[in-house]
Amino acid sequence: MGHPTINKNLTKQDTAKHNLNNYEEIRGDFSWDKISRKIDWFDNEHINIAHVAIDSHLKTERKNKKAMIWESKKGAVEEYTFADMARLTNKFANVLVNEAGIVKGDRVFFFLERVPEIYISILGTLKAGGVIGPLFSAFGPEAVKDRMFDSRAKVLVTSPSLKKKIAEILPELPCLEKIIIVNRGNDSVDAGDISYEKAIEDASEQFDIVKTHKEDYAIMHYTSGTTGKPKGAVHVHQAVIGHYATAKYVLDLQENDMYWCTADPGWVTGTSYGIFGPWSNGITQAIYEGGFSTKKWYSFIERNKVTVWYTAPTAVRMLMKSGEEVPKEYCFDSLRYMCSVGEPLNPEAVFWGEKVFGMPFHDNWWQTETGAIMIANYPVQDVKPGSMGRPFPGIYPGILDDQFNELPAGVEGNLAVKPGWPSMFRTYWEKEELYQSCFKNGWYITGDKAQKDEDGYFWFVGRADDVINTAGHLVGPFEVESVLIEHPAVAEAGVIGKPDPIVMEVIKAFVSLKVGHEPSEELMHDIKKFVTKRLSSVASPREIEFIPSLPKTRSGKIMRRLLKAKELGLPLGDTSTLEDD
Repeated sequence: MGHPTINKNLTKQDTAKHNLNNYEEIRGDFSWDKISRKIDWFDNEHINIAHVAIDSHLKTERKNKKAMIWESKKGAVEEYTFADMARLTNKFANVLVNEAGIVKGDRVFFFLERVPEIYISILGTLKAGGVIGPLFSAFGPEAVKDRMFDSRAKVLVTSPSLKKKIAEILPELPCLEKIIIVNRGNDSVDAGDISYEKAIEDASEQFDIVKTHKEDYAIMHYTSGTTGKPKGAVHVHQAVIGHYATAKYVLDLQENDMYWCTADPGWVTGTSYGIFGPWSNGITQAIYEGGFSTKKWYSFIERNKVTVWYTAPTAVRMLMKSGEEVPKEYCFDSLRYMCSVGEPLNPEAVFWGEKVFGMPFHDNWWQTETGAIMIANYPVQDVKPGSMGRPFPGIYPGILDDQFNELPAGVEGNLAVKPGWPSMFRTYWEKEELYQSCFKNGWYITGDKAQKDEDGYFWFVGRADDVINTAGHLVGPFEVESVLIEHPAVAEAGVIGKPDPIVMEVIKAFVSLKVGHEPSEELMHDIKKFVTKRLSSVASPREIEFIPSLPKTRSGKIMRRLLKAKELGLPLGDTSTLEDD
């Protein structure tokens, strides 16, 4: 393909000894069974993610090692050792069992800012045998309702301000029995709710962890599709084998690292690599409560002496936008390795990392459904800027045609993976038929288009469906369209992703109005605010275009393909199924 490469021997991180020192050798000799023996099981069949991530270290010198150094938006710092985390997660598990009445398999959802309590309560829930459902704190009421209603969540852990934000939908959740309020030092909560602070204070530090089976459900992350509401991808306790292995060999986490993952626990990266991967390896994490800010991020890296940094391509592009002079004000001597995930990292960003930090960003690819990294650039290999990298040992991807036959190098097709890795999702919650439809001819069909080069590096081409990737977040157009048409002025809506240099795609909505309403700037702003409030700022259209009517098939389905083709000036293709004028 003639792509430029960054030679590993020229980069700063080459001075470190890496966990994966010979890709071909480890790939040739790799087995998931061997890896699984490196982590602490109860017996051959039973394992609990929280035990592996926290309690297993109490038997070692890591007991009093810092697990988490947390910094608030205002600069306050809190530190927690693995022993502290074990004690607090035991307390929370007792609160769930004794005060919220949860039993193994019950769903506990988290709608909380990035505070220490979200990490403690997630791990405590897993100790108690509950299934965790983390939600992004920027979600609006509709997004929270869809996920909690579908999962039949029994307990919600939230804060006073976020509870107020979703108050209108709480009566519409018949399975919700208890709300636990994290008030950070203030015990006042609504009648009937449980005060996290008071309950934790009173709870026992001793808890007999539930010895979950390796195939017991542990994690639910909702992911968007082309049609219908978001669906719950369910992962099991043995997924931690994948988290552990990839954090060790892709993120190259080592005993003395200070690791920073910028992802929120509401997204799969924030659990797989913001909780389970690093802590199963006994690594210290630096966690910043606040959102993106160039100067705050740079000073956070400098102050905490971050060694390994895992972030999103959108964040890298935003850092690039602020220029090359700002980073010169900070010292990045501690940094030895940088990775990115969420959407393709463009070559310019890789070269920029090399110029500014003395090392490239190493991009990798995986999905909510895969649970862990599948394809990656490794510290011991040359980086081909723009490539997803090569398969993780034990992972066997291929490029298929539409009849599910494998294609040769250099030919674009459907990216697929041979099933059977530990962190692979086990179902879509109560949508088994939809789950089974993801598997064809012995392959898991990812929904992504890609190609492979002669050296075995994979290159992302695009989505095979209409799902929009905006700043690394997958947004289903149907979900946005459903909220748009609830606006009193909107008759019909069609939503597409439009290419953008910073966030990869922005959401553009085509809207036809009901009789009596006229297009205006004011109405456009009102519609955007309406979507932001009900779903989230991530799902709100950046652009709205008012049109008299939307192109539809004879059966009434909106033709997003035609909307996108017109927007981007592409050929319209076959329009024979369109409704007559």
